[in-house]
Amino acid sequence: MGQFPEGVDQELARGDAAFTAGNEGMARVCARRAIGLLIDGLWTPASHAAPWPRDTLHKLRRIHEDEAFPIEVRQAAQRLTTKVTQQDTMPFPTDPLADARLVIRHLMNDTA
Repeated sequence: MGQFPEGVDQELARGDAAFTAGNEGMARVCARRAIGLLIDGLWTPASHAAPWPRDTLHKLRRIHEDEAFPIEVRQAAQRLTTKVTQQDTMPFPTDPLADARLVIRHLMNDTA
């Protein structure tokens, strides 16, 4: 997949530890941070001319709304931006680290 920018691996590891400990909220924060660090440190999208927003939640919303991304990546971004208070009523399971890795894998492959 290539080398991650600084901090991405650490955020994923923190997220894994938090998820294992039952702290899904912290796992989601770490998952989102990892994606933000990746975008900021590596990904320069050829097919997306507009500059990326600075805020990671806005980056994820942009991925979710951009039909140039595969549907599974867009859905993962949507899950990562869904408020925790809405999760119980959402029709999807939550594994924020799996979603982050799916988005990261796509972004890394897109830069290869």
